[in-house]
This record gives sequence, structure tokens and C-alpha cells, in this order.
Amino acid sequence: MSFYSGLSEKKRAFLTGTLLLTAAGVLCRLLGFFYRIFLSRTIGAEGLGIYNMVHPVYGICFALCGGAIQTALSQYIAAHEEKGHRVFRTGLCVSMLLSGLLAFLICRYPDWIAERILMEPRCSPYLPVMGLSLPFASFHACANGYCYGAQKSKVPAFSQVAEQIVRMTLVFLIATERTATGQEITVRLAVYGHLIGEIGAASFNFLCLLLFPPQAGTRKNSDSVFPAPVQAAPDASQSAPLADKTSSCFTASPPAQDTAPFSASCFLPLMALALPLMGNRLVLNLLAGAEAVWIPNRLQQYGLSDAGAFSVYGVLTGMALPFILFPSAITNSIAVLLLPSVAKDQAEGRTKSIAQSVAMALRYSLYMGILCIGIFVLFGIPLGDSVFKNEDAGRYMQILAWLCPFLYLATTMGSILNGLGCTRITFLQNTASMLLRLFFVLAAIPRFGIYGYLCGMLASELFLALMHLYSLKKRVAFTWSAWDMILKPALLLFLATGIHYALSGLLPETAGSMPLFIKTALQILLLSFCYGFLLLYAHILRR
Repeated sequence: MSFYSGLSEKKRAFLTGTLLLTAAGVLCRLLGFFYRIFLSRTIGAEGLGIYNMVHPVYGICFALCGGAIQTALSQYIAAHEEKGHRVFRTGLCVSMLLSGLLAFLICRYPDWIAERILMEPRCSPYLPVMGLSLPFASFHACANGYCYGAQKSKVPAFSQVAEQIVRMTLVFLIATERTATGQEITVRLAVYGHLIGEIGAASFNFLCLLLFPPQAGTRKNSDSVFPAPVQAAPDASQSAPLADKTSSCFTASPPAQDTAPFSASCFLPLMALALPLMGNRLVLNLLAGAEAVWIPNRLQQYGLSDAGAFSVYGVLTGMALPFILFPSAITNSIAVLLLPSVAKDQAEGRTKSIAQSVAMALRYSLYMGILCIGIFVLFGIPLGDSVFKNEDAGRYMQILAWLCPFLYLATTMGSILNGLGCTRITFLQNTASMLLRLFFVLAAIPRFGIYGYLCGMLASELFLALMHLYSLKKRVAFTWSAWDMILKPALLLFLATGIHYALSGLLPETAGSMPLFIKTALQILLLSFCYGFLLLYAHILRR
């Protein structure tokens, strides 16, 4: 309690938000794991490969209508709190208009997109369903962007959980009903699951706007998304109505001029932030889409059949990568909260606070990444066997383990650069990283198979992390130590591994009869606990 109360208001808000988003992210990843396991055992590796080919179309469209506007809202509102609700409503209008147009185009031309762009006609039936999810995704993206900018993390955190719960519950019910009636379960189930999740998240956000306003005074000059009618000032002798005593991250009593759904004065500044981000995301998603299309094609050039190529791609993207990305629930939470925090610090000229944020993000990203190297190298094969009944997934995890420090580092450093307004730099560096990966797709996969692509992923993420660090070092005078942030955690990981094996040898013989997944999970927890304890002990000694 004394530690928490000794922190500044900003640090308390950041710590609370990070913990809340991390908890929600970890819970969502856990739920997502069970969902992935279920999909892998119902639609198979080939089905996962086809689903992951359809998804880039959604990613490209969302980059245009939702993702960039969410980030722009978060950044702009953090620096201009007094314009919160007007900016939100303006961004929402733009986002919904774009999402509706894109959804219409996808539903109108699914065959052309599948045959001419994805080069896989089997994707055609699933594209309209993905298109229908865009308006719902855009709505909750804008709502979340507002909350991030206002440093109100509860709505986005619980929205993630609601999305996963709704998706899993309804998909399991649909699958159970189809199995009971003897109907085949296809990729359509996964695609409808995506739509169901987006509807669930959007509905949750909408209900939060209406039903759960925070206490008044939690935000300076807060406004309403759904503005109350302007009333005459109440008589001082009368008690204020209940509606006047509450306010929301979205709700309050706005001035009369703020009741319009669209504000021309907010449109241009918001678009000035959103358009570069939109262009950046669009190019990156186009490159990612090209990657998703070319990988199965190049695997066929390597010598695999059509089904075999999609199966390998499905194992990598639907089984191995979700495990590698699981710890990013923590680093992503830090990154999401750092962007508006850094933007606000820059607007107020607090350069020391920015330097502290960079150093903190760098330190904890490396701590997490080094731990993940140990986890996936030691336990990749058991995880692949126990969860997916697939040794290839485990081997891919062992190789991709070395990706973790650079992946998590690039995520947090990129968010800080965006918060500093360096969107052009992050775009160019992300584009260069993707082009490097595509080079490996085109040149390495036909000669070395999927392992050529794995090497490309390692090379591209290393390049991206180093470029982000170089750009930040030129702009922010943060301090870092190779010994404290890299060498010491690596040595502590070796020590933790030794302690883990020593303690594992003391377990009773009955532990050998445990299911492989339970045994592996306990071993991972033991290693993580030893590593965390040693880091904490070393930190206390340093102080």
C-alpha cells in the first residue's frame, strides 16, 4: 500500500491500466488457446491455413476504417482532453462510413477477391462474413481509442474478455449442435466465430456507454458521446438530479455546441494524425496479405502438395505463433498505454518522463523476451505434443523462441515512436522489415521450405527492433545498460534453469504419471517463478 501511494498520480494510473490490460490480455490469450485447440481439432491444420488466408483481407480493410482511427483518437485525446467527446464522435462517423463501404465491396465481389487477389477460390464463401464484421470492429475500436486517450482502461480491458467469451460460447454451441446432427464442421465455423466476437465486443462497448458511466470529476472537461439535452441551471435550493452527478469517459453535460455528431473543426486535426497511420497500416497489411498468399504458393514450389502447403502454413500460423505471441499480452498492454502517455508528456514538455518510459519499456520487454527464449526452447516440443498433437508446431516454437526479445521490443519501441509523432519513421522501418521477410518468402522457401521463412522472421524482427532503438536514441536521452538489461537476465535465466531442474528432480515419482500438458505447464510456472524471484532479488541488491 505504501509503495502504491508513494507513486505519482500519473504512474498510479499507468500501473493500474497496465495491470488491468495485462490481466485481461492474459485471460483472453488463455481463452484463445482453448479456442485454437478446439479449431485445430475440428477444422484441422489445412482449415486453419485457409482461415489465415482470409484474415488478411479483414486486416487490410480494418487498417483503413478502424485501426488507424483508434490510434489517432488515443493520441489526440491524450493531448487535448477538453475536446474528447467531439473528437470521438467525429472519428466514429468517419470510421463507420468507411467500414460500411468496405463491407459492401467485400460482400459484392467475394469471388473476384478470392480468385484474383488471394488466388484461392475456396476462400470466396468466407469473405462476406468477414466483411460484415467490419462495422462492429470499427465501433469498438473507436470506443477503445477514446478510453485509451482518456486513460480509462476498464472498458477496453473488459471488452476483450467479452469478445472472447461470446465467441467461444456461441461457437461451441454451434459446433455441438452440428456434431449432434451429423453435419460437417468447416472453416465457416471459424469465420462466423470472428463475426460473433466482433458483435459481442461492439455490444459490450455500447452498453458501457449507456449503463456504466464513471464518477464525475474523473476527467477534466469530460463530455458525452450521447449528450444530454441542455437544461436551464437548477435552483440552488433543489437537489441536483442523479444524471448531473455522474459523468463518463463518454458522459457528462456538454456545451450546446458539442451536440452535433460530426465536428468539422475536429475532423482535419484528427485526419492529420489518422491518414499517415492509415497509409502505414494499409501498406503493412498489404505486404502481410501478400506474404499470406505467397507462402503456400512457395511451399508448393518446394515440393509440397496443395493440402500439405496449407497444412504447414496452418501449423505455423494457427499453432506455433499463438504460443510465441502469448506473452505479448503484457508488452502490448504497455505499448497501448505508452502511446497516449508519451503523447501527453511531449505536449507538456516532460522530456525526463519520456526518457523514463523508454527505459522502463526497454527493460521489461527484454526481461520478458529472455524468459520466453528459455520457455520455448526447453518446452516447445512438449507443448506442441500435448496441446496440438503435432511435433512440427513444437519445432517451430523452438526456432521462433529467439524471436521473442526483438518482437516484444519492437512493439513497445514502435508505440513510443508513434506517441512522439514519428509515424513516418515507424512506417518506413516496418515496411523495410516486411520487405526483408518477403525476400525470404520468395527466395528461401523454395529452397529450404518453411524453415527459410522462420529465418526470415528472425532477421526481420531483429532489424526492426534495432532500427526502432536507433531512432529513439536520436530523439530521447534515455539510459540503458547491456549488463542490466541483457547479460544479467540471461545469466539469471541459466541459473533459474538449473534451479528448475534441481527442484524437478525432487518431485515424487507419481508426478511422472501426470498428463503431459499439466506437467509441462507446472514446469513452465516453476521456471518462470525462479527467474522472476532471481530478477527481483538482483533488483533489490542493486538498490
